[in-house]
Amino acid sequence: MLKLHHLVNSRSQRILWLLEELGLDYELVVYPRDPKTGFAPPELKAIHPLGKSPLLADDGRVIAESGAIIDYLVRRHGKGRLAPAPDSAEYDDYVHWLHYAEGSAMLPLMLNLYVGRLGEAGAPIMPRISGEVKNHFGYISGALAGRDYLVGNDFSAADIQMSFVLEAARLTGAQEVFQSLPNLGAYLERLHARPAYQRALQRGRLGDRGQGKS
Repeated sequence: MLKLHHLVNSRSQRILWLLEELGLDYELVVYPRDPKTGFAPPELKAIHPLGKSPLLADDGRVIAESGAIIDYLVRRHGKGRLAPAPDSAEYDDYVHWLHYAEGSAMLPLMLNLYVGRLGEAGAPIMPRISGEVKNHFGYISGALAGRDYLVGNDFSAADIQMSFVLEAARLTGAQEVFQSLPNLGAYLERLHARPAYQRALQRGRLGDRGQGKS
């Protein structure tokens, strides 16, 4: 059976959501964050050297990295769901968004968060960071113009991967992008309204009681 090692309030929520969307049987093992540091607990290092979440165990294998896990689940267990046909033009777009989320979009958001905490010391480079945030979110907004989802206007696992980028924007002080680009907020609301998202959110919150099976 699939086993998801899930850190509370983390990127791992996307994998929990995907498992619910696909209706797969899985075991959920939830790890609380350290109350003082907010970091992942050391127990995760016994599962993978990086000690990060999400981690997916399947048939003796452990897969790390959100994009790799999403790709694995869709290919191995999706039965053609939540991804375009591999020989279609839409599939190339799907792969792009799957990798763009962590490969490019998250960097300016993380810089905005950490450099912003430096106060005056970080002030000289904040305009450049803010410019990159606007650049990336303008790009995402343009891709959503006239459509509900990013790939062929059909909901896919790429939307699940990209959801964290928009959620992170709200958490890292980049809320202004939603004011200037209202279709991004509408997109995120569509994603959050999905029943599988709501189920995953509930499981992720209640999971601190231990393990569970779907």
